[in-house]
Amino acid sequence: MSGPIYDVIIVGAGSMGMSAGYHLARRGVKTLLIDAFDPPHTEGSHHGEPRLIRHAYSGDPAYIDLALRAQTLWEEAEAESGTELLVRSGVLNLADTSVYSFSGRLHEAEQRKVRVERLAAEEINRRWPGLTVPDRFEAMYEPDAGYLYSERCITAYRQLALAHGAKLLVNTPVLDVTATEGGVTVHTKDGDFHGASVILSAGAWFQSLSPFINLPIRAVRKVVGWFQSTPAFDAGTFPGFTLGTTEGGFYGFPSIGGAGLKIGRHDTGLTWKPGEPLLPFGSEDSDEGDLRRVLDKYMPGAAGRLLKGAVCKYEHSPDEDFIIDRHPLHNHVLLAGGFSGHGFKFSSVVGEVLADLATDGRSRHEIKPFSLSRFDT
Repeated sequence: MSGPIYDVIIVGAGSMGMSAGYHLARRGVKTLLIDAFDPPHTEGSHHGEPRLIRHAYSGDPAYIDLALRAQTLWEEAEAESGTELLVRSGVLNLADTSVYSFSGRLHEAEQRKVRVERLAAEEINRRWPGLTVPDRFEAMYEPDAGYLYSERCITAYRQLALAHGAKLLVNTPVLDVTATEGGVTVHTKDGDFHGASVILSAGAWFQSLSPFINLPIRAVRKVVGWFQSTPAFDAGTFPGFTLGTTEGGFYGFPSIGGAGLKIGRHDTGLTWKPGEPLLPFGSEDSDEGDLRRVLDKYMPGAAGRLLKGAVCKYEHSPDEDFIIDRHPLHNHVLLAGGFSGHGFKFSSVVGEVLADLATDGRSRHEIKPFSLSRFDT
């Protein structure tokens, strides 16, 4: 093998990979991105537009710090690309108190100066008259949060990465990766590519990189639907939302440009493996049924006819926390996966983290909670 041609090769140019490519290229790092499709595309987790961005996060406090940095980076990407990527709609987190309490998140938000409001059911129903939540519900409203146009985000980072000198190979599936002390080789149907280091950000397709790396990631099929809704749910009037109920955990968005209220279910999902067909929306009775059930109960004005349905993929880690680390055997192989359906909002800062690790050997951000070694036991 000849010497490395690229400083960093990125396998998987979806949300995390494309962001990393941008951050590396703008630092003058010779970067090659390789994707099995042509991003943005419908074979990963980033299509179907908007994704929530919120800051008063559950789990490790590192998430809040990363979410705040992510929003700053999205704002910078907006300015550099000249494209609207972020809408500050506010995010209304609703929960049945018999299922979930916001106390921990409210405490962490206060510690980190994140603006939040705690609301009782009466106030919720008054401020957003399209809702009909019972007295046992409460909410945590984040006025500075909102949603991202996910496909625009991918496109913006793609254009910016290329403008800064990155190279991108599309429709190029990776067949294998090999690593030696001298570098890495990425084997594709169109030939081999050599680099000093590699970032693997293959999303739900990580199993296709076995046996070079075996991460504890389970890919699942997820569905979302857009439903005809009254003006009470229009963008500019209604915020993004999450909904924790006895029926399950849901999330969604206002009707943008008349598209209808968008809603998806965060929990459950059918296991999927690379190479298997992804069943279209409507293949399971629960695809529409689960969504309509909660709309009928809590958002009846948004329970109109189904306007559109779509399917995508989650890539769950066992604890639903991210995996951002180095390969156990190869220090110059970086791993970014297991984003478990809540990662897109962080992709701007995850790209920065990966660029830090690739160029400086360490990140300015706290990423210990995302180490692969936590699964050793």
